[in-house]
Amino acid sequence: MSLLVIAYPEIKKKDFKWIQEIRNKYDGLYYDIVKPHFTLVFPVFYLNQKQLISEIKEKSKGLKEIDFCLRCAILNKDAFNDYWHTFLVPDEGFSGITKIHDKFYSGKLKDEYFLAIQYVPHIGVGNFLDANECKKLVDELNETNFEICGKIKNFTIISYEEKKVEDIETIELG
Repeated sequence: MSLLVIAYPEIKKKDFKWIQEIRNKYDGLYYDIVKPHFTLVFPVFYLNQKQLISEIKEKSKGLKEIDFCLRCAILNKDAFNDYWHTFLVPDEGFSGITKIHDKFYSGKLKDEYFLAIQYVPHIGVGNFLDANECKKLVDELNETNFEICGKIKNFTIISYEEKKVEDIETIELG
């Protein structure tokens, strides 16, 4: 089992539906496992649930809600397997989400941070073994000039095991 910290975005129902329609078609790895989200802390193996909750609560003190707006799809090569991913990335909110990610990886999570991979805030919508198929989806999405704006109002600590996600605790932002 691994523990992660994610943010389920607050977005309009029509935007959630649009994302889910894309994910249903192209996100064979995660569509049935977890709702659209931003990952803030990737799998943690060396802290237990109580330690991670305590650390994230401490690091979350004083953090405010984050407004974001997604307007771009990008291609991303998975560093751990043969998959290519299609990500929706924020214009507005990019730095705020990145700074929270970095803040969470200070302190007790510092040694968990895998520096060989650049962090890109995103909502994943597709995955492919063929890079060209992934690029095709990226191009199609970018041609639509989509705009999905919303807020991150909380963080959720989840467990992930055997292709199942369970929400453990949600931390509200003030």
